[in-house]
Amino acid sequence: MRPVDKPYEVWRAGEWTWKVLKKYQTPEKELRNPFARWFCLVITPFMPNGELGDVYVKDIVRSAVKELDDTPKSA
Repeated sequence: MRPVDKPYEVWRAGEWTWKVLKKYQTPEKELRNPFARWFCLVITPFMPNGELGDVYVKDIVRSAVKELDDTPKSA
């Protein structure tokens, strides 16, 4: 798990921001799992300081754009 100020990825859609702090599966397994989730800090107009929790991967990637990717690359 990453600290809030050093997320693996940052996704944005309008005033919403998802900071990905933990991924539970490999990207290959996420593609086959409709219930794949990431642990995120989600910042919204309703929660400007953010709220921590799991979010379905499909809900993020279909509505947001990735702005930061600091996920370790396999060799």
